Amino acid sequence: MAREPRSGGGGDRDRGRGRGPERNNEREPGDELKDKLVTINRVAKVVKGGRRFSFAALVVVGDEKGRVGWGAGKAREVPEAIRKATERAKKTMIRVPMREGRTLHHDVIGDFGAGRVILRAAPAGTGIIAGGPMRAVFETLGMGDVVAKCTGTTNPHNMVKATFAALTRCTSPRAVASRRGKKVSDLLGPRKDAESSTEAAANV
Repeated sequence: MAREPRSGGGGDRDRGRGRGPERNNEREPGDELKDKLVTINRVAKVVKGGRRFSFAALVVVGDEKGRVGWGAGKAREVPEAIRKATERAKKTMIRVPMREGRTLHHDVIGDFGAGRVILRAAPAGTGIIAGGPMRAVFETLGMGDVVAKCTGTTNPHNMVKATFAALTRCTSPRAVASRRGKKVSDLLGPRKDAESSTEAAANV
């Protein structure tokens, strides 16, 4: 008779454990985000008994519609490190204005530490001309035409951070016109006014 309360408590604990996957299922609406593993590195910590190994992952996440983010995570196992990096990337996503939904509105330079990148707008059909870490950012962002060059360090972390520094400086003609209290036609001319308005509406 004394064992029945313990068995009932165990059942409650089992039901409590069963609620874990249900919480994970609640995150399924965000599964349309595309993530790419940029790099993973094994790091070692020297302790009294020897060395303890863990893994550091760098991941970029985007919806391929103008939003992208990056994150880094470290854990004793590779899957856990990637999961941590992905969760952090989802929390730091930014929106980048794009011309015609495929390229940048203007050329821009980004710096972070020893990393320095140059991003240039490209005509239709150019494709993504960029190195590995930068290519992952543009693919998850949904940018189809861009030319990028890294003139500093090739460290993946600094390259990704420099790329995001450049993307945060990107702006659209509509944003510049509203900030200066003018019309888009005053900046680009009457011919590009309607085109720019359509692009801006598509990027909102």
